[in-house]
This record gives sequence, structure tokens and C-alpha cells, in this order.
Amino acid sequence: MRVMVIGGGTGGMCLAHGLKKAGVHVTVYERYGSRRDGLYGYRVGIDAIGSQALHDCLPPTLFDTFVATCARAPSYFNVLTEGMKHTASIPLPTDRFAVQAERSVSRSTLRQVLFTDMDDVVRYGSEFTRYETNPDGTVTAFFSDGSQATGDVLVAADGTRSAVRRQYLPHATVTDTGITAIATKTPLTAETRALLSPEVLNGLSLIFGRRGMVGMLHVMEFPWDAEGRPKDPADAALLDAWSGLQFDSSRDYVNLSVWSVHDRFPERIADRRGHDLIGAALDATTDWHPSLRRLFTLSDPDAAFALRIATSAPVPAWTPTTVTLLGDAIHTMTPGQGVGANTALWDAAVLCRELTAASEGRKDVVAAIGDYELAMLPNGTARVAASLDNNGTSAGDPLYKSGVVGRLALAGARTYFALTGKVPALRRKFLAGLRTVRAPDAA
Repeated sequence: MRVMVIGGGTGGMCLAHGLKKAGVHVTVYERYGSRRDGLYGYRVGIDAIGSQALHDCLPPTLFDTFVATCARAPSYFNVLTEGMKHTASIPLPTDRFAVQAERSVSRSTLRQVLFTDMDDVVRYGSEFTRYETNPDGTVTAFFSDGSQATGDVLVAADGTRSAVRRQYLPHATVTDTGITAIATKTPLTAETRALLSPEVLNGLSLIFGRRGMVGMLHVMEFPWDAEGRPKDPADAALLDAWSGLQFDSSRDYVNLSVWSVHDRFPERIADRRGHDLIGAALDATTDWHPSLRRLFTLSDPDAAFALRIATSAPVPAWTPTTVTLLGDAIHTMTPGQGVGANTALWDAAVLCRELTAASEGRKDVVAAIGDYELAMLPNGTARVAASLDNNGTSAGDPLYKSGVVGRLALAGARTYFALTGKVPALRRKFLAGLRTVRAPDAA
């Protein structure tokens, strides 16, 4: 059985590793020209679900490399005002699990882990345009350079703007949530360290500002120094042997993001770049603490980007074929605790098991894909809805309303977190909710 995966993102590469490990012929068609391209160095939170999926699909040594390349785990969940007053600082428990742990990783570092030892699988510079199903049941994929490839299964792992989904499920839409976000990355130096309290330096910090302006700040400290040398001798063996580090430019940094409804930002802000975009972030946060604004000023202009937050609309089940989808290609989610990345990883692990069963003759291939979709679709739909409801990334949230409604919503949010930080029962409930609800067991 020949599996064609369109897109070398997190879910697509996890699937490819799992299939390769199981002895299934797999090829990934990646639009970027090399593994040096597409290096977006922002944080991804890998939860218990995502970590288990990576453990199941990656070779053991590569999973150990993934663990060794994760950033220092946060010690606090903080809630701040725009003036950097602490509404709450909730200590986070140390994770006791070797596999199903909560981890922080740079997106670009995870990309390098997933491309390790996959040169025989990945076809770089392959921009998918369309596919055709053939009378013998195979599928032929066509690419922008005029090339084509034929396989038994086509998997769409090509993200929110999936060209496969547009052809296969044209009624599956992605909608605008009404929220714009600006993300920045600032090198962690002696100066930027001094701008942050110990709790903020060692935690994840949610910022509830006035006038419906919300932010998130987190610090990423990696196991290697500015020259790429292991900080801890215990990590040296794995990191020295890992070729991916030479392609990864991630160094210790502070990620500061800000978001609100579209009309709080200039028109077409998603097209801005560099200092112009950083200036827009400063204009949106004129009443924020000087330390936060200093982080914007010192941020890397080449790393800043803005985007309009999107989410998938629910789609009814369809009749399975030898074409299927995973991750953002079928269920795009709003940002928050890496929900989208972890759901894509769960998709990949489940689909890997089903396609392996088909390859070994234990299932018909279309039946295997149907069983995967029977698990994937309701799980993805539920997580899309939960992400939209719980992460403040819908313009309908009262927090973004003007006047009395917005002020009351802000006061309510701050009061909730202030009580949660002080009342043990509320704190325990909050910490339990931070651990992502486990997806159903589809094994």
C-alpha cells in the first residue's frame, strides 16, 4: 500500500513516521523547498495526547530527542493586568509522567525533530494543486511544477488552506472569528529578564487589559545556549548526535502576543511586516506597562506576524473513500494551549493504526479510513468548539464589548482568577481543567 501525505506539518510528519516505522510505504509532499524553510519559532504546548501520539509514532531514540529538545516547563500560570499587577499566580504541578507529560516546544524545533531521518520519505518543493481518482481505485496527485504521483491513499495534511479539502469537501468551510492577533518574539537577555518578575519569567502569563485588549506572555528557555551547546551535560549525548540542531535557529526568547477584535487594529494589518507591525502592537497597547511595551520594542522585527484567527465550521460525516484528512485541513482551531497541534497528532496516531491494519490485510482500506473518520470527526468537532469557547478568541465574547458590558466582563474575569488563586478548591478545579480532556480511545 502506498500512502501519499500532502503537507509536512506536525500531523503529516507524525503520520509519516508512524507508517514508516510500521513498514508502510509513505511519501510526504512538502511545498517548502527544504527543511530550512517554514521555521516559525513560536511555542507549541504538547499535552498528554500529543506526547502519547509522538511516542507511538516516532522511533524511540527520536522521541527521546523530542523530549530533550523541549523548553523548560512553566512553573506558574499567571494572570496579569495591563499594568503588570498580578491578579493570580498559580503554581503548576510538576509532571510525573514519562510519556504523557505536558511539554513546551518551539514550533521550528519540533519541525526539525519530525524531519529527522526522513529524507527518503519527503519530496520538497511539491506544491499540490489537485487530484484524480482512477478506475483501479488509486489516486493521482498533481503538483504545480507539472509532476504527478499515484498512490493507494491520499491524506490531506496541508493545513487551514487545504487544497485537498477545497476539492474533496468544498462545503467544509473555515470562518473568521472576528479576532486579530499580533505575535512577537524577543531574545531573552539580561535586559529582558530584568523586565519580568520571577513568576512571569518562569510561567505562562495571560494578560487581561482594558478596552478588550488581551495578551499572552511566555518565556522559552532551551537546553542549549546561544552557540547551540548543551547547557546540561546530561543532554549532550542526544543533542550532539542530533543533526536537526544545525537547522534550528531557536534560542531562548520571550513570546508576547496581543489580540482583540478586528477594528481595534489598522485595516489589512495581516499584510504588515517588521517594524511597521511592531509599531501597530505598540499603538494598541499605549496604556500597558512600560516593561511590556519594552518587550515589543526589543522584539525581532523579522519574527513578528499578524493573523486573523479562523475556525472550522462543523461538517456532516461523508462517505469514506481513499482520500482523507487530518489536523487543520479538516478542523482548524483557535490558538490556545496547542489544541490544534495536539489534535493533529492524535489524528495521525489513529490514522496510522488504521492504515497499518489495512496494509497488513486485517482491514479493507476504505473501511479502515471510515473507522478513522468515525473517531476523528466528532473528536475534532468537539475540540474546535471547546477551543472557540474557552480561549477568548471569538469576537462575540463580552470581554470585547464596549462600554459597561466590556468593563463588567473584564471585572468578572479578573475576579474569577483572583478567587481561583486564593481558594484551594477553585485552584484544584482550575488545574484539573488545564490538562486537556483525553480524546476517546479509538484503538
